[in-house]
Amino acid sequence: MSKPQVGAPAPTFEADTDRGARVSLDQLRGGVVVLYFYPEDDTPGCTKQACSIRDSWSEFERQGIALYGVSPDSVESHVKFRDKFGLPFPLLADPDRTICEAYGVWVEKKNYGKTYMGVERSAFVIDADGVLAAEKRRIKPDQTVEWALDQAGRLGAAAPG
Repeated sequence: MSKPQVGAPAPTFEADTDRGARVSLDQLRGGVVVLYFYPEDDTPGCTKQACSIRDSWSEFERQGIALYGVSPDSVESHVKFRDKFGLPFPLLADPDRTICEAYGVWVEKKNYGKTYMGVERSAFVIDADGVLAAEKRRIKPDQTVEWALDQAGRLGAAAPG
């Protein structure tokens, strides 16, 4: 599947969250959305990334940015991850990898000589009209907050409705 292009409509999605809700991109129109994709709950890099977002959450709220973490983990796994680290933002469960594939982050990876399929840590900013405004592939766990706030800030983020 081809990767979405900056300036084109962002791939639509609908997914269950760790908070028992079902969210779709269409519901989020009218405000800036940040989606960050990560490989797996409660692993060192993913925990570092999620906790850095948690620690800067007030700034995301102040700017009215709707931020969602996305991984192939189950809702149950997300609930444990959220509770263990006190994550204030929703996590989207993508066990069939539909969202990961739509955003082109389900890729071939290599580690210690093994080749396998997995999530490429990436972040995307979607504007109020549902257009993909920015993307950062292979983002480092400690770069997500600064990058997302900078890119969303360029759009003049405002809460929907």
